[in-house]
Amino acid sequence: MPFPTPNSRPLSLRLTLMGSALILLSACETGFDLDMRRFGDGFNTSQATQTVTAERPRPDARGIISYPNYQVAVARRGDTLASLAARIGVPAADLARFNGIPTDAALRKNELVALPRRVSETATGPIQPADTIDITTLAGDAIDRAGSPSATQPAVQTGEEPVRHQVARGETAYSIARLYGVSVRALADWNGLGAALTVREGQYLLIPVKAEEQPRQAAVSTPGQGSTTPTPPSAAKPLPDEVPAAAATSPDKPDSPDLAGTRTAASASRMALPVAGKIIRAFAKGKTDGIDISASAGTRVNAAANGTVAAITRDTDQVPILVIRHPNNVLTVYANIDNIAVKKGDTVKRGQKIATVRAGEPAFLHFQVREGTTSVDPMPYLN
Repeated sequence: MPFPTPNSRPLSLRLTLMGSALILLSACETGFDLDMRRFGDGFNTSQATQTVTAERPRPDARGIISYPNYQVAVARRGDTLASLAARIGVPAADLARFNGIPTDAALRKNELVALPRRVSETATGPIQPADTIDITTLAGDAIDRAGSPSATQPAVQTGEEPVRHQVARGETAYSIARLYGVSVRALADWNGLGAALTVREGQYLLIPVKAEEQPRQAAVSTPGQGSTTPTPPSAAKPLPDEVPAAAATSPDKPDSPDLAGTRTAASASRMALPVAGKIIRAFAKGKTDGIDISASAGTRVNAAANGTVAAITRDTDQVPILVIRHPNNVLTVYANIDNIAVKKGDTVKRGQKIATVRAGEPAFLHFQVREGTTSVDPMPYLN
């Protein structure tokens, strides 16, 4: 059977082949888009497995982000490698050699440059997971800030140390994003890649870490509910007469809440008031990390909830501080205390005596609730 000539092929097949040739010719002229980049983050099935990523941590005043095992510097607008090196105190030649770029190379704003060796840390040290933070240091710093609201101290940053990937020959931002299952946009944002998403051989990239997922509450539908339209009341059966509820009288609000006066032993609150008394200083985000509760010197201080004694330390005035860790990474902090009755590592029960109130004018207990490293208003836990 002779091989068919072009003119002997069906017209539909010839048109298909011609269209394919035109597509290939166009690809040769414009550069073939193997990653399908014109269609978003690349035409690939890994997009379905990509997770929401967290924002890149904030650098310090010099532009340095410190992790336990390495450090990177964040470039500012107008930076060259030489100006960045001068700012962070590392020889430009060392930075250039480690990152494979010239010393006079212009850097993009937010571009990351890997450090060949460690430089001095910030006051809070490298970024570490919240569950490994030094509770003693955290509590002491918190009390110092509470005693001096005007003091400005660097905030403790926590987070997961990301993978540091060195770009190999032939890799692109798209192929690296697919490799780690992250979006190319997140990769670009973390590393300051710019609009062209250009990477170079030998460049170090930080792989974005997964954002903490908020717990989702499952919606439970009973039979007949959900997407089923409920049956309206029958028009033949009148609805019962509505009886308006009596308006509740609003009691006069006291100047300072006296939580002990309304609390019972069977209170359903998540935490119990550690001492009986009035709040003489309320929580104010950014100004006070907790509340001050008025109590006489020597008053028994109780654990607000079940937990484990995580730290016993002292503030700058040598006043004892006690920290208890509770489930879900919640901490309670007790300060301005004396006669501590527990030791580090002890398991304590809600209502158990842990210390007494220290003498002072006035005498009070300073009490904090912290979710991880963030101080929160204790009142929702106590009410």
